[in-house]
Amino acid sequence: MDIKDIQNLVRFVAKAGVSEVKYKNKDFEIYIKTPLGGEPVSYVTPQVAYQAPVSAPVANPGSAPAASEATSSADDSKYITIKSPMIGTFYRKPSPDKDVFVNVGDAVTEGKVVCVIEAMKLFNQIESEVSGKIVKILVDDASPVEYDQPLFLVDPS
Repeated sequence: MDIKDIQNLVRFVAKAGVSEVKYKNKDFEIYIKTPLGGEPVSYVTPQVAYQAPVSAPVANPGSAPAASEATSSADDSKYITIKSPMIGTFYRKPSPDKDVFVNVGDAVTEGKVVCVIEAMKLFNQIESEVSGKIVKILVDDASPVEYDQPLFLVDPS
C-alpha cells in the first residue's frame, strides 16, 4: 500500500462517516478512527506508530462583516482556485532554510510546485493545475488543511 492508497483510505473514512477502519498485512498495519468531531486520526505501524495531522476548523470570531465577505467572493469568482488534495499541514517552503515556492504576483505554469502538504510524516508536493498569476494565498504557513480546502487563487488571464 503506497501513500496514495493511504490518503484515499483516509478521505473515504472522512467522507463516508465510518467510525473506524483497521487494515493489516505482513508489512504494516493502519488504523483510522473518526472521533465525534469527524476528523480522522490515522496510525500507521511499520514498527513505530505515527499519527497523521488532525485539522480542526479555524474560527475567526469578530472577523470581517458578512457584506465584505460577499463582495470579496464575488471578486474572487473570476479566479481559479488551487485546492488541497489531502488532509495535512500546509507549508510554503520545501524546508525551513529555503525560499517559498510562490508569492502573490508570481506567475505559475501547469505542473509548477506551489507548496507541500505533510501527511503522515511524508511531504507531498502540490503542483498547480492551471497557468496564471497567484493573486491570493489563502492559508498561513504551517497551518492544518482539510481535503478540498482552497489554498491559492490564480488569475488565469
